[in-house]
Amino acid sequence: MTTSARTYLIGIAAELAGMHPQTLRVYERRGLITPVRTAGRTRRYTDADVALLRRIQELSEAGLNLAGIERVLDLEARCERAERRARALQQELARERESRRDEIQEMRRSTRAELVRVVSTGTALVPVVRPVIRTR
Repeated sequence: MTTSARTYLIGIAAELAGMHPQTLRVYERRGLITPVRTAGRTRRYTDADVALLRRIQELSEAGLNLAGIERVLDLEARCERAERRARALQQELARERESRRDEIQEMRRSTRAELVRVVSTGTALVPVVRPVIRTR
């Protein structure tokens, strides 16, 4: 964590999240939140921690117990990771398509010089075929 990141003591974080400081301690024991600890073991909560606490409070007010909240938070985290992975794969696919498109264009350019156009002339029983060779 950078030194410029804002952190809050447990009382301030609890107030910002709309709950009692003891509730934060319960959530920490349950593993729902992991605040940063100072050298003196004081809990420090970041803005992200406060946002998570607000989400936990929202789920609690919706009627979920702690086990349900844990499950929802786990599923939300898994969904977010899956979405990030899907976006990364889409970007990788787009780069791969562009690369293949460039390879195809280069192949087309390189094979054009090798193509020979054949023009049929005359009406003889055995047609006379003269190749037409273009030079660049």
